[in-house]
Amino acid sequence: MKTWLYLVKGGKIDLMRAFLYHVLNNLIVDEYRKNKTSSLDILLEKGFEPSTGNSDPLIDFLDGKKAILLIQRLPETYHQVMRMRHVQDLSLQEISLLTGQTKNSIAVQLHRGLQKLRIIYENGFSV
Repeated sequence: MKTWLYLVKGGKIDLMRAFLYHVLNNLIVDEYRKNKTSSLDILLEKGFEPSTGNSDPLIDFLDGKKAILLIQRLPETYHQVMRMRHVQDLSLQEISLLTGQTKNSIAVQLHRGLQKLRIIYENGFSV
């Protein structure tokens, strides 16, 4: 129909096969981009159960304390930026201004510090 409407409006097609392929490809992309909403009732009928999200505040607090203690085990270069980023919740720009380093070097230190933190955590160092 799209091709026919294009021709009726006076559109010019040089290669019909290529044009049809292009139209079909656009229709497929449009179909996948459509927002498909699902009703909560339909989801519940299919067995979906939303979580309540009630986590124990005490456990969250203790996990945060454990994370802070693990950050202290990092080498000083990573310890400082990890603490600024994850404990003090500073942005890369703010950390950059405080330390005098570029945002890129701060981002690299944060990434490497997080890798080292994972290693410490996975090795089971007790805190």
